[in-house]
Amino acid sequence: MSLELTAPAPDVPDVADDGVWLECIETGETYAPFDEIRYTSDHGHLLEVRYANPPTFEDFQGEGRGVWRYRSALPFEEGVSLPEGDTPLHEAPRLREDIGVNTLRIKHEGMNPTGSFKDRGMTVGVRVAKELGVDRLACASTGNTSAALAAYGARGGMETLVLLPSGKVAAGKIAQAALHDARILEVDGNFDSCLDIVQDLAERGEVYLLNSLNPFRLEGQKTIGLEILEAFRDDYGRVPDRIVLPVGNAGNTSALYKAFRELVQSGALDPEQVPKLTGVQAEGAAPMVEAIENGWEDTKRWDEVETRATAIRIGNPVNAPKALPGIRETDGTAVAVSDEEITEAQRDLAGEGIGVEPASAASVAGLRKLRHEGVVDADEDVVCLTTGHLLKDPDAAFEAGGEPEPVANDTEAVLEHIGAE
Repeated sequence: MSLELTAPAPDVPDVADDGVWLECIETGETYAPFDEIRYTSDHGHLLEVRYANPPTFEDFQGEGRGVWRYRSALPFEEGVSLPEGDTPLHEAPRLREDIGVNTLRIKHEGMNPTGSFKDRGMTVGVRVAKELGVDRLACASTGNTSAALAAYGARGGMETLVLLPSGKVAAGKIAQAALHDARILEVDGNFDSCLDIVQDLAERGEVYLLNSLNPFRLEGQKTIGLEILEAFRDDYGRVPDRIVLPVGNAGNTSALYKAFRELVQSGALDPEQVPKLTGVQAEGAAPMVEAIENGWEDTKRWDEVETRATAIRIGNPVNAPKALPGIRETDGTAVAVSDEEITEAQRDLAGEGIGVEPASAASVAGLRKLRHEGVVDADEDVVCLTTGHLLKDPDAAFEAGGEPEPVANDTEAVLEHIGAE
């Protein structure tokens, strides 16, 4: 099969279940979607979910709000829901003027139920787990995945196991997973080591894996792109030129590209209308940027990764074979930014009243850098994706913010203090 933007809609194979099937992105081999638990093809390649009838925008009309508004683009009519989606597309006028683009909107995924975009994937993924009859869910996580899986597993009445890199996950995220009664294992290794273990457990049939290696996870995340296109078109009568997003495991990049490919297949979107997908990574964890800059077909694993943006501290993005074509086919790019640039962008977003965790601010930091380098033009309409809420990492927020100022317990003392400034 082809991951080209203009690839035609696929023929429906005999293994399809109500117009849904799984297909290998390398060989085109097809598999029944719900007959057995499957994460990859027989040869170990990534899978995508396929549909007999790719959706049009008309299919979404009168379907309510949130992720399940887009049920025509999903494998089920409804999922295990809290509910999720329908996140704001904020304006940021001072930031837009400072960076120097025609339009800038911030898609704030931190406004989902557990505070990150991961909820969109879990509403679909946990529903699939129920369809398959499994009862123990698991993930490796830098924090947000564990919080979302724990909440949706609890909603679905299922046991949840999460593996976290010891000492590398923000306290707010661990607290969420713990309160939703997940069993938390802290591994003496990084995120990629945790994922290796969870994949091994899944292969042994001990758990149902709900990291973004699972193709059904990305189906829910597609709806980010669908919401952006609809909301932007409603406000401006057109779709954005570019979507800038943080990259960890590259699931969102893959998911948005898949959403846009399906709209092109259905005729709902012209290929030249598809926004340029632009990925941003931290300098200390940038294998996708390295692959784009060198023209590689896949990434090379970084065994040592470090950044204060903990949610994207990942050295082996499993969805790179899907995401790299998405960046290239849309004429996008990828860029690495420093932790200092991320913190500056986090402060700038906060100055617009938009509170995000560090990894989220990477998108704005990347846009600023690309605009400075002349890669992004002044006349572009841009949407930056912010993936997690400010309170996901309160320690980082405290460090980025101003210090409290001690003052005496007296009104006159307060007036004198603020007047002295």
